[in-house]
Amino acid sequence: MISITNLSYYLGSRALYENASLHIKPNQKIGLIGLNGTGKSTLLRIINGDYQADGGTISKAGDVTLGFLNQDLLSYQTDDSILSVAMQAFERQNKLQVQIDEVLHEMETNYHDELVDKLGKLQEEFEALDGYTVQSRAEEIMEGLGFSTEDLQKPLRQFSGGWRMRVMLAKLLLQKPSLLMLDEPTNHLDLPSIQWVEKYIQTYEGSVIVVSHDREFLDNVIDVTVEVANAKLNYYAGNYSFYLEEKTLRNEIQKGAFENQQAKIRQTERFIERFKAQATKAKQAQSRVKQLARMERIDDVIDESARVNFKFQFSTQPGRHILHLDDISKAYGPKKILTHADIRLERGDKVALIGANGKGKSTLLRIISGSEPVSDGQRQLGHNVSFSFYAQHQLESLSVDDTLLEELKHANPNKSEGELRGVLGCFLFSSDDVFKKIKVLSGGEKSRIALAKVLLSQANFLLLDEPTNHLDMQSVNILIQALEQYEGTYVVVSHDRYFVSQIANKIWYIEDEQIKQYPGTYDEYEWWMEERKADALAGQKAESKGQNSNGNGAAPKPLVPSPPPRSGNDDERKEWQRTLKRLSQQAEESEHKIGQLEERKQRLETELADPATYGDDKLMQAKNDEYRRVTAQISQLQDEWETAMLEAEEWEKKLA
Repeated sequence: MISITNLSYYLGSRALYENASLHIKPNQKIGLIGLNGTGKSTLLRIINGDYQADGGTISKAGDVTLGFLNQDLLSYQTDDSILSVAMQAFERQNKLQVQIDEVLHEMETNYHDELVDKLGKLQEEFEALDGYTVQSRAEEIMEGLGFSTEDLQKPLRQFSGGWRMRVMLAKLLLQKPSLLMLDEPTNHLDLPSIQWVEKYIQTYEGSVIVVSHDREFLDNVIDVTVEVANAKLNYYAGNYSFYLEEKTLRNEIQKGAFENQQAKIRQTERFIERFKAQATKAKQAQSRVKQLARMERIDDVIDESARVNFKFQFSTQPGRHILHLDDISKAYGPKKILTHADIRLERGDKVALIGANGKGKSTLLRIISGSEPVSDGQRQLGHNVSFSFYAQHQLESLSVDDTLLEELKHANPNKSEGELRGVLGCFLFSSDDVFKKIKVLSGGEKSRIALAKVLLSQANFLLLDEPTNHLDMQSVNILIQALEQYEGTYVVVSHDRYFVSQIANKIWYIEDEQIKQYPGTYDEYEWWMEERKADALAGQKAESKGQNSNGNGAAPKPLVPSPPPRSGNDDERKEWQRTLKRLSQQAEESEHKIGQLEERKQRLETELADPATYGDDKLMQAKNDEYRRVTAQISQLQDEWETAMLEAEEWEKKLA
């Protein structure tokens, strides 16, 4: 479909591409990956014709059409409704609709056979192009991307950059080009919209090239990975997980070949040095010199896996209770975000706050930080709690005339230059980079500096709003390592599922204007949500058959049994208090057992990684079986703990 042959492209003296080649086949789903600055977006612009290559050829089949989603589209403004903008994709259908309307209008006063024939031909073509369904198709895609029905008639100008980008994405999807090129499409999408786009791309009839740093998104949508590295396009016939495995294997082979060649070079150089002065061997020595000059050198493997080796500390140890939001209510005009909501945060909690845009995640972070007022309720920080807040708008607070070192020095004046250089190295700034001015940094580089400042602040409680936006995979991995080493408490808002799965031990989500908590990892939460949806669907089917009303079937068991209403005498209330005490003890016992099993699980993971274990098949099998049993027990206890805690909360409300 499209062939890229011996492509070369230079930025000054630096080669972004040099004799790079790639063949894009029909219906391929390609993930284009690589470090920031290697030229991924540039390649898409070259294919699109925005940039001219310095060498090589790009051949396209005659019927190929291109669609390109890029960050420049954020600047597009109009007073047209977003539905109208999306429907610009149907250029021919729109023209036909205008012509049909004009003919119908003319026929009201000048009815004759020629107009009837013209109308018939126009309507025939319009129907052949599915013109009568274009609006419903546009509405379906817009709503899949997160727009409400009411939003569709609002002017584009009213929406923020991220929502405008969704409109442009909808327009491209409706155009259905032969090759759809998407540059960081998930940056402006919430999780439900990301999942919708995944399903759309999976069934898309054309080819797709997507640049993304979202590992799970890539795994779910691509069947080919192309890595931009060393000015080449390296092809891997699988998704991102396949790429990681295959690249490790290729690196091992390359490393072995490099070391073998280096050994041969050293041996040859010793021969030349030893015999070049001897008349009987001089000819052979000269031949070896020519042999070395002709040798095609194998490059050593470059280790791109940056590791954090800096210990992020905080100055004061907080108490057990970090935060309590008590009876919080928040609304923007008629739109309610929270209504009499409660949540507690304990020391050591690693929380991911997830959900669709518009639910109030960023608002909740601002409420926690104290920067967002509430109409009702109280925000209570615990003893010795000090927090630091990261959000995209805070990039603007960086001092543009400061160097990187100076900016980090503001965050923690007690650190030496060597320590600050170490932190900058962790965040991929090395050698002379530390003397760069903030004003010359890219958006992603500013994000890394802002994150480094937050982690250097010595706060024991972090609030991070979309910290992975504009970070490449290497930078995301660095942030994951930093948060794994961080001994404090944090709440993170993110739509990056891989990132969330690595850093969270609790999940928060906003539902029915309440802050809900799932006491487990993101993978466990996803499984629980699927089970919950399946149970709800089964309940709806049972109800529709009348099983719950005619006595032929049992009523579905509620998630949390409801206690009786507040009433009764003192004896009844004492019985309720005993019930509450029993539930609290049950929750504590479950929590204690979970802690013991988690320790056992960690020991098993260490043992399973021991060569002595995986070298013994029987021992390996026994350890694996025990690991599965312990994991299942932890999951069961977490369910019991959650049920007890939720039921106890209901009893507390009745007794209050």
